[in-house]
Amino acid sequence: MRLIDFKVLSFGCYGALIDRESGIYAALRPLLGNGHVGLSREEVLATFTRHEAAQQSETPGMLYSGVLIEVHRRLAREWGVLASDDDHALFGKSVPQWPVFADVPAGLQYLKRYFKLVVLSNTDRESFAASSRRLEVRFDEVVTAQEIGSYKPEPRNFEYLVSRVAKLGFERRQILHAAQSPVRDLVPAGRCGLASAWIDRRHEKPGEGATVAPAGSTRCEFRFPSLVDMVKAHQEELRA
Repeated sequence: MRLIDFKVLSFGCYGALIDRESGIYAALRPLLGNGHVGLSREEVLATFTRHEAAQQSETPGMLYSGVLIEVHRRLAREWGVLASDDDHALFGKSVPQWPVFADVPAGLQYLKRYFKLVVLSNTDRESFAASSRRLEVRFDEVVTAQEIGSYKPEPRNFEYLVSRVAKLGFERRQILHAAQSPVRDLVPAGRCGLASAWIDRRHEKPGEGATVAPAGSTRCEFRFPSLVDMVKAHQEELRA
């Protein structure tokens, strides 16, 4: 199987394209400082992820900005930190400040020459629109949890993706789903019959960070440490 066999690249944006972990940790610094919370960065991210997954499961129809508000409230309660509604709301609006990985704008601009580019995101339209400006490329289709009414790893999110890509004139077998999270993206994509590429941003880091740990080994057709490595692999296939 080769990258050039596909016509559509769908991305799990946050984690693969947007540095979600750095963005989350920076946005939590006020809460951590006010409460003198002595946890490591990895421990903070793992606690955030536990609460995020629980909130998304309990309120699948809630906008992601609202999920973040409730997660911030949960964290304040767990850590015993006093925080106001304004503090919770500020965290809920933090997604537009989450940074882009340095290799992403140029990488996406290259890939845009050869593929239709699609996003399948667990955020809402407003949050992604703000992030999109940092990515510096126009996507052919954007699908968020807001219009689906559920969050990844729900299978319906991937079936919805397939149906939207079909309207662009492409079949399931022509889609390659590229993402960082095994549990939220790679596993359910495989169950949906999609090939996948693991953009393994955490390949040299210990622990799981803001990624839910997979129960077993992760199946994927491709694995790249970064988007620039994906671009290099595509270029090598073209030369061959």
